[in-house]
Amino acid sequence: MTEVSVTAVDPQPPVLSKGGATDRDQARSWGAGGAGGGAGAASLNDVVLAYIALTKPRIVELLLLTTVPVMFLAEGGVPSAWLVAATVVGGTLAAGSANTLNCVVDRDIDELMLRTRRRPLPRHQVSAGSALVFGIVLGVAATLLLGLSVNWLSALLALAANAFYVGVYTLLLKRRTSQNIVWGGAAGCFPALIGWTAVTGSLAWPPVILFMVVFFWTPPHFWALAMRYRDDYAAASVPMLPVVAPAAAVGRQIVIYSWLTVATSLLLWPVASTGWVYPLASSILGVALVAEAHGLWHRSRASDDPSAHRPMRLFHWSNAYLAMLFLAVAVDSLLMR
Repeated sequence: MTEVSVTAVDPQPPVLSKGGATDRDQARSWGAGGAGGGAGAASLNDVVLAYIALTKPRIVELLLLTTVPVMFLAEGGVPSAWLVAATVVGGTLAAGSANTLNCVVDRDIDELMLRTRRRPLPRHQVSAGSALVFGIVLGVAATLLLGLSVNWLSALLALAANAFYVGVYTLLLKRRTSQNIVWGGAAGCFPALIGWTAVTGSLAWPPVILFMVVFFWTPPHFWALAMRYRDDYAAASVPMLPVVAPAAAVGRQIVIYSWLTVATSLLLWPVASTGWVYPLASSILGVALVAEAHGLWHRSRASDDPSAHRPMRLFHWSNAYLAMLFLAVAVDSLLMR
């Protein structure tokens, strides 16, 4: 635990993936150059890649993308390279810890879902005990690195995000309520807070607004994914909203949360006294997000055929929306200050 942060929210797709690649696919691509010749080298390489896959690298990417731009906003320009590096590394370790522990807890349902059954634990590439130790070690390392190299408030926020993601979302909410991603998604919002506190050592309204942007963005993003993989979640008895509600009702909720996302994003302009780059970008991106959400709602009402709903259009666009929105935060901080 939004995909620094320190956690991303599961049900998890490879966030920011456009070709349907899994986290393991990305891990393999990262490590392909390190594969040596011979069975021993290949075996070691597979083990390393399996541990990397446990951390869900693509989710970590999105979390970092919502952290670094906020550091630019807090600094009013370019923050210290050392501070950015320490925050990024610490956040990566923290997010990897949360995602690994999520894999440990969810290994039983991961075996039942086509989308997740090739993760390392269902394939028995890593034992649950080893994954648990790995996740804990990453979490301890992240806390110490952030605390000693950045500040202890940032470390505490990272720890809180992990505890919320694993304890509240994964253990308490995910298998019990269709609102799991609404409240559990809060864990993925912490990167905005951490990016700010890394620079200032305190909290303020601008990062809180960006926290809420990610909070409202999360349900449309993951409900779109869950519409695509509805049968998968149903087979694993995970009560995602698209599993327990008609597609049209899900589409309506997606529209509501998309409007809330856009409205909240516009609040940053007066609160943070941004230049013209951010409000212009957030307005254009917001129109596109809302239009795509309404399109999904319309398609879900017009047809009972799930293949006609095309929810992955919104899923991919919501990825792009969040990435470009936070990029606009950084660009505005560089150009207008």
